[in-house]
Amino acid sequence: MTNADRLKPVKDASGLYEVERRARHAVRPGFHISELQLSPSQKVPWHYHTSISDTFYVLEGQMRLFLQNPKEEVRLGPGETYVAAAKRPHLVTNAGTTSLTFLVLQGMGEYDYVPLI
Repeated sequence: MTNADRLKPVKDASGLYEVERRARHAVRPGFHISELQLSPSQKVPWHYHTSISDTFYVLEGQMRLFLQNPKEEVRLGPGETYVAAAKRPHLVTNAGTTSLTFLVLQGMGEYDYVPLI
């Protein structure tokens, strides 16, 4: 990943990509729990976080998670989790034919979202 591949970090990424539904369940200094629902054609684009990890927990549907550094593909179903470490680029897609609903636990540290081109 080079500097040319990065855009400026943002504190609120909700306007950068479309989801069926988005809810915040907990917001504490340095920690967030969000719920997202993606249609079969939606995704959370390539990005990373400077100082926090993303812990994904699938509630319904099938998730396909792509990661870089090192390159990896992970598939998750209901009840399964995966942690994307800080500074590790990742892309979240719906791997099924129905909606994907999942929780993202983010922390500990200051949230940012660094989109990749």
